[in-house]
Amino acid sequence: MLRRATSTLGEGAAKLAKELGRVTVETVLARGNRTAVRKGGAAALGKMQPRPADWYAFDSADQNTADWYPQGLTCGEDSGTAKVPVFVVSWYFKPRPPVPERGIRVTFLSPSTLKYQHALLVEARPDGSYQAIDIHAGGVAWYGDLLYVADTTRGLRVFDVRNLLDLRTAQDDLGDPRRVGRANERFHAFGYRYVIPQTDSWRVAQPGPRFSFVSIDRGTTPHALISGEYAVAGPNGRVARWDLPLDGGTPRDAHVMGHPKIQGAVSNRGRWYLSQAVDAATNGRLQVYSAGKLLTRQFPIGPEDLTVRGAKVWSVTEFRNKRVIFGVDL
Repeated sequence: MLRRATSTLGEGAAKLAKELGRVTVETVLARGNRTAVRKGGAAALGKMQPRPADWYAFDSADQNTADWYPQGLTCGEDSGTAKVPVFVVSWYFKPRPPVPERGIRVTFLSPSTLKYQHALLVEARPDGSYQAIDIHAGGVAWYGDLLYVADTTRGLRVFDVRNLLDLRTAQDDLGDPRRVGRANERFHAFGYRYVIPQTDSWRVAQPGPRFSFVSIDRGTTPHALISGEYAVAGPNGRVARWDLPLDGGTPRDAHVMGHPKIQGAVSNRGRWYLSQAVDAATNGRLQVYSAGKLLTRQFPIGPEDLTVRGAKVWSVTEFRNKRVIFGVDL
């Protein structure tokens, strides 16, 4: 079961939004400061045959960094409100001394222009400051104006894309790239221009259930948010669907997935798609259940969260120099 745990999150986000100007997703994409490479990063595909229908590689800096690892994937079609084609990817920071924790971020990427931009996700306080969020962010799902980010043992963190805030509306630079928060009437976000403060939270009522990844199914009535559990060795990880708009309580249904190392799941038109990882050198698998029958398909190396866009199921891969957003036919 889930229960709402808003606390002072909304108050803190509202305070920060009074200090920093709001911008739209379309504006962030138009200002994209990085460029993806269509059908680049082929190392991520390994021995996969046939190759994906389409894919986009992050730039060389994001490919090679050992600091940030992509995990979650959603898209504008999930939201139902996005005005332009867009993918959204969640990343977690992996500290390497002496560099301290820097939390989680999301990437807005345009498959039309290939431009993309990162934004730092933060937890704002009623005093007007904010801090990084130290979680794995294994999945992200966009519904309406809300981004739901998986918080493994706690549940879901919620971010409102209408609060996509621009530090440059309050100052001429991006502050100290080594700091986060407000200090001496200046704003800092580890060098990022954009921040999105958390506005809400859904917590597990009792310890036990895990939220390793999330996705959206708009083909059901009502629409559903899907959550799932990563199990490193056994087949007993569960997947569940929650009615949207989310109001807590119990899931609509839940199933044991029957496979270890599932990194993402989505349901679409009566079929279940499960993204299964192996290791950093071996191709993953897409496990497809339809009418009680299992079909196993090849997948790239290190596949993570899943989303549906058009007539394709999409995922993102996590390992260094093998980081792509890719789509295969449903």
